[in-house]
Amino acid sequence: MADELSLDDVVAARAVIAGRLHRTPMFSSATLSKRVGAPVNLKAELFQRTGSFKPRGVLTKLASLSEDEKRRGVIGISAGNHAQALAYCAALEGIDALLVMWEGASPQKIEATRAYGATVDLEADGPGDAFDRLHELMEMTGRPLVHPFDDPKTIAGQGTVGIEIVEEVPETTVILVPAGGGGLVAGVALGADGRHVVAVEPELSDALSRGLEAGKSVRVEPKSVADGLSAPFAGEGPIRICLDRGVESVLVSEDEITEGMRFLYGRAKLACEPAAAVGVAALLAGKIAVEPHDTVAVVVSGGNVATEMASAILAGNEGRNPS
Repeated sequence: MADELSLDDVVAARAVIAGRLHRTPMFSSATLSKRVGAPVNLKAELFQRTGSFKPRGVLTKLASLSEDEKRRGVIGISAGNHAQALAYCAALEGIDALLVMWEGASPQKIEATRAYGATVDLEADGPGDAFDRLHELMEMTGRPLVHPFDDPKTIAGQGTVGIEIVEEVPETTVILVPAGGGGLVAGVALGADGRHVVAVEPELSDALSRGLEAGKSVRVEPKSVADGLSAPFAGEGPIRICLDRGVESVLVSEDEITEGMRFLYGRAKLACEPAAAVGVAALLAGKIAVEPHDTVAVVVSGGNVATEMASAILAGNEGRNPS
């Protein structure tokens, strides 16, 4: 069960994926440090293979499958980053992969998922319908599910981000983490044991904050430009871990997200997608209480953005997703 996970499980996951993925760098940001009055470091997880943290959890989960399960092929669901990670990692393991995506998902992410060798199903109209389609295909094919966020192995794998942060900068006291379904932030809360972890979500894709408030998964209709955080609900396992570990939840607006993305492009030289910018957005908007004695780490994950979207945001001409 996810709520029984501990730091030991994250350490075990790190041994499973050791040498197969990048240990992504951390950069200090003088501008952000001056702005908040405390040292700020950026965990550049957008440099991970396939452009996000997702392969950490995927490889950990794939390693737990039996040979019979691997022969049947795997199935997953994603707006794009998990899809690319599962396609890539399954190819490494010689496993067939089927990804449920949906109409309106990023064409770039769909194309990349196919390029890594996976089959993509686009029958669903949106993220909510996609989970119904997922269960239909699971029954039809018998493929084991590699869940994007609500699986103990996935959560443990994502937690290796937290271990790396505290090893690189042991004095870290506050960690800001982008949140969609909650797998990454729950994992970081385990891997960075004892640090104050803040989940940052778009106001228009607030599945985790609603789940934390209700104490269980709550369905939402994600509409944010940060499509990498477009989970239609947060996982029950991540919700329990976040509640147990005292994870704080903060929301940022669409304007704040695009401002954060422009900052990362212009000042940190990180070519990120909107989902990767929410932590910096929260800092720039003054939504995180930081004391002078704190040391802040911000996870910047997601480098998969269409050229057209990036150009529009950087030029200040972007439009919000229609509501």
